[in-house]
Amino acid sequence: MASQDWMTKDFYAVLGVDKSADAAAIKKAYRTLAKKYHPDRNPDDKAAAERFKEIGEAYAVLSDQTERQQYDAIRSMAGGGPRFTAGGPGGGAGAAGFEDLFSSMFGGQGGSVRFQTSGGAGEPDLDDLLRMFGGTPSPTRSGARPGPFGFGGFGAQPQPVKGPDVVTSATLDLRDAAAGTTVELTADGRTMNVRIPAGVHSGQKIRLRGKGRPGRDGGENGDMVVTITVAKHPVYSIDPADGANLRMDLPVTLKEAALGATVEVPLLDGGSSKVRIKPGTPSGTVLRLRGKGVTTSKKTGDLLVTVQVAVPRKLSKAAREALEAFDEAMGHDPRASLMEEAGR
Repeated sequence: MASQDWMTKDFYAVLGVDKSADAAAIKKAYRTLAKKYHPDRNPDDKAAAERFKEIGEAYAVLSDQTERQQYDAIRSMAGGGPRFTAGGPGGGAGAAGFEDLFSSMFGGQGGSVRFQTSGGAGEPDLDDLLRMFGGTPSPTRSGARPGPFGFGGFGAQPQPVKGPDVVTSATLDLRDAAAGTTVELTADGRTMNVRIPAGVHSGQKIRLRGKGRPGRDGGENGDMVVTITVAKHPVYSIDPADGANLRMDLPVTLKEAALGATVEVPLLDGGSSKVRIKPGTPSGTVLRLRGKGVTTSKKTGDLLVTVQVAVPRKLSKAAREALEAFDEAMGHDPRASLMEEAGR
């Protein structure tokens, strides 16, 4: 954008904020408008694309404290309009800034000088004025750096925009989820190999930085977000509360739960371990086998074994008679106090 655009464009109006708006209000207004007019939301809409560009130009100046001060100063000297004249008949209220400036520098001769920013024949534009004052023109026109008067850098640069994220999914078997694996994913028209860390669980989202769509105007690439689904395993599941822990149910007989026993537990790595069932252990009791879970980059988890008393669906005549004799020998009603306790 040429320097003289600062004379003709009202950046506060572009963002819809008051001149006294603070940085937070300016940023909020920019985000709201940029989201509304973003090209991704308005494909093939030239008007929206131009509006988006204007919003970026306005924010680039007003979000920079130094450039905002320079912009306000130039607009104030120019009366906020597109043209200005220093002194003489017809000089507007905004002419006083340049008339005073020239008077102080050229011995009171400012009233005989006429300037316009239209760039017409024989009329110096704002960059010409900056050169006369020892400043430098806009870097978008000459690549110059700010001069001794600090007037350089008027050209607003486009704001970097991060690229959109790409969303995809991956289904793993439990062993791969526990050990970590590399999967081939196709998303957004691209196929790539993606490393999945050990200990992921169903519903977990893995964010891969920079694997999304390219950014604009120097912005960084978006991310790829992979939603994980772990296929059901007949024995094990990964604890969602801690991806390093495994869970499993351990069936035991009524005798083992009542009298106690030592039973063998299969492990995910193909080995086994023995666990002690205490006498009188009820269903739902959780036993912990430390260090027998998933090994991640941070730790090795545990295997959480839930005891489940196996109730047979079919009984032989001898088994039925034995259970009835057992129940009679126990002489205990487990629901004896249930009604009384429920009424409290």
